[in-house]
Amino acid sequence: LVFDPLTVDESGKTAISSADFTRDGNKVAIGTQTKGDEILTVRILDSKTGKQIGESIEGLNDFTWAFDEEYCYISLRTKEMIKNQKPVEHYLHKISDGNNRSKDQFMIAPKDAKDVAGVWDTDESGITFFTEGDFYSNTLSFRKQKSNDKPQVIYSSKEFRVSPEIRHNKLWIMTNHNAPNWKIMTSTLDKMGFENWTDFYPEQETVLEAYAITSDFIIIQDKKDVISRLRAFDLNGKFVKDIELPEIGDVSGISYHKESNTVFIGLATFSNPSKTYKLDGKTLKLEFFYQDTPPIDTKEIESKMVFYYSKDSTKVPMFIVYKKGMKLDGNNPTILYGYGGFNISMSPSFIGTTASFINRGGVYAIACLRGGAEYGESWHRDGMLLKKQNTFDDFIAAAEYLIKEKYTSKEKLAVKGGSNGGLLIGAITTQRPDLFKAGICAVPLLDMVRYHKFLIARYWIPEYGDPDKEEDLVNIIKYSPYHNIKLGQTYPSLMVKAGENDTRVDPLHAKKFAAALQNQPGQTNPILLFVDFESGHGSGQSIEQMVDNMELEWRYLMGMLGIK
Repeated sequence: LVFDPLTVDESGKTAISSADFTRDGNKVAIGTQTKGDEILTVRILDSKTGKQIGESIEGLNDFTWAFDEEYCYISLRTKEMIKNQKPVEHYLHKISDGNNRSKDQFMIAPKDAKDVAGVWDTDESGITFFTEGDFYSNTLSFRKQKSNDKPQVIYSSKEFRVSPEIRHNKLWIMTNHNAPNWKIMTSTLDKMGFENWTDFYPEQETVLEAYAITSDFIIIQDKKDVISRLRAFDLNGKFVKDIELPEIGDVSGISYHKESNTVFIGLATFSNPSKTYKLDGKTLKLEFFYQDTPPIDTKEIESKMVFYYSKDSTKVPMFIVYKKGMKLDGNNPTILYGYGGFNISMSPSFIGTTASFINRGGVYAIACLRGGAEYGESWHRDGMLLKKQNTFDDFIAAAEYLIKEKYTSKEKLAVKGGSNGGLLIGAITTQRPDLFKAGICAVPLLDMVRYHKFLIARYWIPEYGDPDKEEDLVNIIKYSPYHNIKLGQTYPSLMVKAGENDTRVDPLHAKKFAAALQNQPGQTNPILLFVDFESGHGSGQSIEQMVDNMELEWRYLMGMLGIK
């Protein structure tokens, strides 16, 4: 045992958020948060004995080892900074100084809290990278490690994004620069400026999701019709072969371990826990590595992908998971889940505790809405800013499809979403209250006119727009759930959930929305507000809290849908 958070907090409300090992694995920086506040305390431990080395470093947003591992890069986060919407500052910190910051060297910070910044060392060629921008565009700079020279800008855009890596004495860049489906570019280290970059893996019809560079190959993970796959190329860009996986599934992620020259591959399905395979970076030999074995019965569960048409005739994919032998009689209790934002894709993943619902005859559907990354940056941009309504139209069309195709009926349909997905549930509740029976609206954004004035929400201005600007406000107020509650209208039953220590989405959204619905003349269906006073946006919960929250949600949903 290296570290147990119960030794520092017997209540179980302190949880591990991160674990960053040194290259040789002899030390580990353990980050913990308390009651879901996402403010880290980092302890440096001897990974063989568990003994703490020096003082804890408190009030952090992030921790990264510098290359020499005598120093680290830290970014600061305190409740006061969050409350005042102060931009996150990054410093170079000496490990032996513990929590003493007096000698820290300032590295970078954005001018506005809507922007993000970062700094890190490469493990090859002695370079330190700096990046600054918003969620979707950035400026990239570099300098030699341990240098005090001003970082040299090699790329800058207000529209596109780049992510760099150094391998085999070359600069590799994954970017959406004039490439909505992403591409990989390269240059030599003596000419790292953008004008010298050349395409290594040009934009394809499929969406580039990730890549890994081994000793002899580059492994490409791309997505075709919402399902990911792997392909191998040599280091000159010549196609070698498709990486044939031993079973059908979705590649959920890849990561390269340089010391063993191994690519670890996650393979996901709805009915089985994710499997991990390892791919030899020289021979491309594939071997099974690991799979968890939880006591959940999924023998009778199957899934499929369907396509339906949204309001503007856009073709949208949706996953449907159900028990074998399901009848299309319009009487199946159904839960429709969605997110639709921030360039995040919906992909197959183990259904876990949802198996209990499905084994009782329930249907679980996941709509792949615009705003996500299922079809690249174009799909994302079609569900953000002035086009955000497309996300809601896609979700409404998904519900209508499930009803039309007799998977379910309005009286047997529930909807579910959290965070940006909570906004989704709030929006479709106020736009189509006739369409479903009940819903879970978790840690939601609901007062979109003032969302950017609280906590870290300025980060999301590039996604939703700035309500202080007239054009954005005119668009936002059309769908802002809190502002579209109509007097005399009866809305479906909702359980609106919030965490009192949420540092991302202020719980005021859930409280105001629930109160407005509860006090709205004509509201006959129950509107429930659940506030967890020892939790935040969702991470950092104890096992007991997780179990209690899941039980609460399932008791509500199954009760509303008539499942015993």
